[in-house]
Amino acid sequence: MSSTSIIGTIAALCTTGAFVPQILKIQKQGGKDVSVSMLIVYLVGVLLWLVYGLMFHAPAVIWANVVATILVTIALVFKLTWPANTNDAGRPARRLRVAVDMDEVIADSLTRHLSLYNRVTGENLTPELIREIGLKAAIPPKYRAVFEALPQEHGFFEDLVVIPNSQRALQVLSSQFDVFITSAAMEVPGSFDAKFRWLRKHFPFIPTSNIVFCGDKEIVDADYLIDDRSRHFTRFRGIGILFTAPHNARERAKLRTNNWDEVLAIVVKKQPALGRQPSANTEILETQLAISN
Repeated sequence: MSSTSIIGTIAALCTTGAFVPQILKIQKQGGKDVSVSMLIVYLVGVLLWLVYGLMFHAPAVIWANVVATILVTIALVFKLTWPANTNDAGRPARRLRVAVDMDEVIADSLTRHLSLYNRVTGENLTPELIREIGLKAAIPPKYRAVFEALPQEHGFFEDLVVIPNSQRALQVLSSQFDVFITSAAMEVPGSFDAKFRWLRKHFPFIPTSNIVFCGDKEIVDADYLIDDRSRHFTRFRGIGILFTAPHNARERAKLRTNNWDEVLAIVVKKQPALGRQPSANTEILETQLAISN
């Protein structure tokens, strides 16, 4: 290979490969400072160079600009599809979404469950025992069917106690995020009405359009899911936060929170990871956290 060819090859590798770190940065941060117009003009340029190479049968020019076309196209797609950059007609970008489970996250259903179970069976099942040995081991096989059937009874979900600080925390989150209540209510179809009335009573600031009763929470298009059942994180596309309850106390979790103050702290901390820069509302949220702590 001649020195001219070597120089040309090195130049092609540099100019083409220069887009690789830019693509990685756009994928991670959204490419806020990258001009869409520049990418489009650059893409037109490399396409014209590709045509030029084809016309004059120049292999080095052809392959270099084929690769450059692919890389610039990828960068442009990442830039245009980044959530914070997809404004429609100048409207603000979609706010981050927080999906929140109901039972054992904002509603204390376990207390009622254990009360009814102990009354029916004469047992003395406590949250401490469940936390120590696990729910399955804490319930004798002969009583498992009884335990599982109790939530199906009429009135089970009436007047449940609210989990401490959940109302205040969701009000704070609602000021900056779109908050959705997502309950796997299909497990107890008869609970729809009672759960809906309970939510309207204790969380009236959550719009009814943001109350979702579902089976598989994979359908929830949210950035965070706060749930006491880690199985709901398996195919969830956002960040799953396991809310500690007696039945999951011994379970390993990538991200766990023990109370609602911790939830707020985690969500604030995780915003940069989702490509969202802290806003004035974030500063207010952090101030509220500092005061409460």
